[in-house]
Amino acid sequence: MHYAAYGSNLHPLRLGRRLSSAELIGTSFMDGWSLHFHKRGKDESGKCNIINSGEGVFLAIYEISRHNKQTLDRIEGLGFGYSERTLTIPEFDHCVTYIADDTHIDESLVPYDWYKELVLVGAIKLGFPESYRNQINAVATRQDPDPVRRAESMECCRNYQSWILTVRRLRASLPSSRFLHPQQTRRILSTSERKP
Repeated sequence: MHYAAYGSNLHPLRLGRRLSSAELIGTSFMDGWSLHFHKRGKDESGKCNIINSGEGVFLAIYEISRHNKQTLDRIEGLGFGYSERTLTIPEFDHCVTYIADDTHIDESLVPYDWYKELVLVGAIKLGFPESYRNQINAVATRQDPDPVRRAESMECCRNYQSWILTVRRLRASLPSSRFLHPQQTRRILSTSERKP
């Protein structure tokens, strides 16, 4: 089955450590959607969500085994402010993802610094366009009051940054149509930006 990640599970190494069967098979862009950090987490910080309004959101598409689905539900917080949705994405057909429930959206929330860094590192590793990465980087954050969790999470971010796996290497073994190229992402963004 296919899973569309857009937040802290963008990075292949992070998801691979959480789901043994996870295999990155491509990237995609959904026009008319947008990324937000307004879902209330259990720690009262802002977590990622996508809404069907905006200039577009970039996704990592993973193949996962069905026996890992229950684990994916748990780490994505299904039933705790997130609901499962099926997206139809060109080249990948039906992909499961998780969308925040209205009851758990709070526009006053901001993410912890390490959480935003996880999303940003994933976007960098997947070769998402600079303008999109800048949008993520511009999101305000706050420091996690739990020093142990913050230290462990920031160490994970540093490990992911140093992990040598380029999109070029992945593309070499997969159909090129499965990955958005820089020229393609620039063209998509410029098209969406021209919308009234």
